[in-house]
Amino acid sequence: MYQEDIQADSAFGFDGNWKDFAKIALPNLLLTLVTLGIYRFWATTRERQYLWSHTRFVDERLEWTGTGKELFVGFLLVMLLFAIPVFGIQFVAQALILRGYEAAGAALGILPILAIFYLTGVARFRALRYRLSRTRWRGIRGGSDDQGLGYGLSYMWKTFVGYLPLGLAIPWSMTSLWNERISKMSFGPYRFESDADPANVFARFLLFYLSPIIFFIGAIIAGATGALAGYGLGGEEGMQVGIIGITIFLLLFFYIGLGLIAVAFYAKFYREVVGSTHWKDLHFGFEASTMDWVKLLIGDALIVVFTLGLGFVFLSYRHWKFMVTHLEAGGDILLDELTQSTTATARHGEGLLDAFDIGAF
Repeated sequence: MYQEDIQADSAFGFDGNWKDFAKIALPNLLLTLVTLGIYRFWATTRERQYLWSHTRFVDERLEWTGTGKELFVGFLLVMLLFAIPVFGIQFVAQALILRGYEAAGAALGILPILAIFYLTGVARFRALRYRLSRTRWRGIRGGSDDQGLGYGLSYMWKTFVGYLPLGLAIPWSMTSLWNERISKMSFGPYRFESDADPANVFARFLLFYLSPIIFFIGAIIAGATGALAGYGLGGEEGMQVGIIGITIFLLLFFYIGLGLIAVAFYAKFYREVVGSTHWKDLHFGFEASTMDWVKLLIGDALIVVFTLGLGFVFLSYRHWKFMVTHLEAGGDILLDELTQSTTATARHGEGLLDAFDIGAF
């Protein structure tokens, strides 16, 4: 049997460039505007075909086999099966309230909220299942036989429980949901496994969790100190200048400092969950540091601002390249043992995820 020894620093590669991507992204934008948004399903397909084809895993490039029609049909199905019933329920709830049945109307009005909460979890699961089923490597695809209905319930109760103890169980909720979703997926004949440990990210989360409290206390101390220092240097006018200066500093710290702490948590979270994911004898890693994430986000903001919003079409390219270039894999794989996946393929695309606007490459 032919065994491939996969080195962590050479497993993944990306050789696309933004100039070639622009030839796809800019016409996609124009066609999407002309068709009032309808073309965006085909635009997404064209972008994925480019990104996948320029992504290498070991010795083979990826291939995207999904179609715009699949995404469009999936979106229409959600509108028909979900949006219309929700509108009807809300209409009935309002009618009950107007007729004096406030309790019944309020109770009925909660149903759409619970439905959206549940279907958000289902959408996250099915989107990953769909993308794996439409991704080819060496002619082999991935997928899952699980419909994601159980995961939708897990998403509801684990998210709820995560916020119960004043939000301190959120790291457990996030890692547990990652482990559950990934472990129900497969690629070829092998299932993925994940055993991410929330304890490894809790310290970063606790820093993020306590930072607003620390900021509030620090703001009081800094404000008093700035006012006294200004008064000592220039009387009442100096005190006003000191207060203004401290206020500007605190605002910058709040929006930038707390943002950096949040990025630091998510950087650690992705290193933990990806690093805890396995496929047969392969183990994965994601080594993007907090500063790498900061550079990505600042770059996104500058591109969008200085192109007056036009640069938004390049963000999917930047994010995909970022993920691939920081993704690692190591271990051994017997190529002769790789067989086609026997999982069922989803007939329609990411309608739920697209409808809720929570999709991502």
